[in-house]
Amino acid sequence: MVSPENKGTVLYIEDNPDNRLLVKRILLSEDYVLLEAESAREALSVLKDTRPDLILMDINMPDTDGYSLTAQIKSMPGFERVPILALTANVMRGDKEKTIEAGCDGYIQKPIDIDQLTREIEKYIMRRPNA
Repeated sequence: MVSPENKGTVLYIEDNPDNRLLVKRILLSEDYVLLEAESAREALSVLKDTRPDLILMDINMPDTDGYSLTAQIKSMPGFERVPILALTANVMRGDKEKTIEAGCDGYIQKPIDIDQLTREIEKYIMRRPNA
């Protein structure tokens, strides 16, 4: 949650440890609290105990894809308005639209542009009614 000490809490759901490390470094340097999950199962476990201000969602994961997980999270009571941003290597024509149709609020392509990542996160966190 947003407090004077941090800009907000972000859950990053990503199975690739190198991608998690990069995003972790970026977000911690920008004063965000970062929660991490490397699978859909782990993400749902984290969400039992906390409601982040924003979720970064990898689309291609081994157990459950990000489209299905996004729909599942958005259907959970209290999570309907938590922004979910797809952070994905899926950059073919129609991929962005597919992520939006699945319930993602935004789309950031990999490789990660650090400035775009922080701008997008800040934009969505600032839109939140309790921010």
